[in-house]
Amino acid sequence: MYEIVRRHLGKVVAGAAMAVTGTAVAVAISLPGQAGASGAAGTGGATGVAGAAGARTGGGTGGASQQGETGAQTTGSAPPPATVVPAAAEGKKGVGSDPLTEDELARAEALALTPPAATAQQDVEGGRGPQRLGTRLAEPVPGDPSRRAEVRLYDYARDELLTKTVNLDTGKVEKSGAQRGVQPSAHPDELREALELILASPLGKGVKEDYKDATGKELTSTGQLWFNGDVYRTYREADVPAQLTRCGEHRCVRLVTKVLNGAWIDTRNLIVDLSARTVTRVG
Repeated sequence: MYEIVRRHLGKVVAGAAMAVTGTAVAVAISLPGQAGASGAAGTGGATGVAGAAGARTGGGTGGASQQGETGAQTTGSAPPPATVVPAAAEGKKGVGSDPLTEDELARAEALALTPPAATAQQDVEGGRGPQRLGTRLAEPVPGDPSRRAEVRLYDYARDELLTKTVNLDTGKVEKSGAQRGVQPSAHPDELREALELILASPLGKGVKEDYKDATGKELTSTGQLWFNGDVYRTYREADVPAQLTRCGEHRCVRLVTKVLNGAWIDTRNLIVDLSARTVTRVG
């Protein structure tokens, strides 16, 4: 049974399960003495989203003797040092179903963003060109060995999801489409912008107060917090405020945040409409 004690907006939550309602985000709370989120600020992951909590390892030998193919190992003796095999160098181009290489990812995005259309589009900050969401290897065409990539972009000027399939061998955009009302998982750049909007809004006052309560320092930038989140989907919510009824048509997100290596700060009741650049409290 988890209990969340609500003190005020943005209150620090310690030892409570922070699960984002209606999103794919679930964050496990560490018990005292366990490692918390990674010391790196922000989130990680591929377009779709991903967290920056870091990996934890555990377990022990329990003091038991170990025996392998070469015979018994003396109890208490140290195992031989591990040998680290360096990763193979990545080529400029993959083969078959190999994941896209860094060079291929860069080439695919450059081809998908060919002007003049891209100059009329906007990213999450209102800058020229669409917001990058992610790039993946496209399905192969039977009988054609060419490597293709599917690039997903979001145009905040028109609230459209753009999908382009590019042929990495010929350098041509073979397929292009635009959809409204389709909201894939949020990109880390979008989550960071959402946090910027929260901290700049009057509703961010409680977040700043709780950060100071937890650390004794002022919260002045997103780099002082670990954060993650995903798209806010109205059809999964029991009660949607009038200000958020366009979410789904608009790109809206919900965040979970915590002090770096410290306490959780509850921001789950703050929904950011990135298209309208507004912050609304729910619940």
